Amino acid sequence: MGSGAAAGSVRTRYLVYFQYLGTDFNGVAAVRGAQRAIGVQNYLEEAAERLNSVVPVKLTISSRTDAGVHALSNAAHLDVQRRSGQPPFSPEVLAKALNTHLRHPAIRVLQAFRVPSDFHARYSATSRTYLYRLATGCPQPDQLSVFEQNRCWALRADLDVAAMEEAAQHLLGTHDFSAFQSAGSPTTSSVRTLRRASVSPDLPSPFVLPQESRRLRFWSLEFESQSFLYRQVRRMTAVLVAVGLGALTPAQVKMILESRDPLGRHQTRVAPAHGLFLKSVLYGGHGDLATGNPAWAQWDRQPDDFSPETRGPKAGGLE
Repeated sequence: MGSGAAAGSVRTRYLVYFQYLGTDFNGVAAVRGAQRAIGVQNYLEEAAERLNSVVPVKLTISSRTDAGVHALSNAAHLDVQRRSGQPPFSPEVLAKALNTHLRHPAIRVLQAFRVPSDFHARYSATSRTYLYRLATGCPQPDQLSVFEQNRCWALRADLDVAAMEEAAQHLLGTHDFSAFQSAGSPTTSSVRTLRRASVSPDLPSPFVLPQESRRLRFWSLEFESQSFLYRQVRRMTAVLVAVGLGALTPAQVKMILESRDPLGRHQTRVAPAHGLFLKSVLYGGHGDLATGNPAWAQWDRQPDDFSPETRGPKAGGLE
């Protein structure tokens, strides 16, 4: 521990859940330097500066998302070191303070928890779920309600959903997903375990006029894994949509997967970013935002119970 203001101060680690509409951002990761682009993390860290931590607050993001991609719930951990004699912020006060100082209306902190000092928002995650929204029956993207633009992929034709569901079954399980990986992935292994891949009708949008809702239908694709390769979800979505439109058969999806070739004619297609949402990040056995498990409060009393051995592999969401 250093001298001066840091002497006797205590560093506290928090897990923070937050959401954002990604339309205005260059992704979730902070953009450093003099570039004009900016990430969600830039605004969160700017708000965190107002916490007056002894050491600068930096967020470690659970799941990286690209420009235009949204998050219903992403996560990050951060350390706050208050001056000697000042107690740690309660999670409720921390979340309220961050929201108070956030300078962009498209970002909101949902909840915060105190966690052990060796907790890692990226490596400790046991599950990530992405949601992709489709709208069918839309002649042109600009004919979609302004409240749905940049929230879904608008398609003219209807989809053969049964064929898409059949094709999605070929993606389930542990495979080398090289064929669905875009260049630029920092990971050394392209083997992932896809636990869930589903296609289901979505509720009619409340933001669509009655005369429009008669021709428009909404669909949701959901994918769950501990971690994903760079743009894996968007590339899998593009292939499943191609099946739904009749350009591919379900059997061809199996062939694409087994080819491990990311440069094939069909698998190079990438679904638009604006239809993708990071739905949830879970930390199995230790509670999460969706369940409201009180285990986080127990960590507050027993900070050493979360050992490094319980961490998952060093891979994160890279959509």
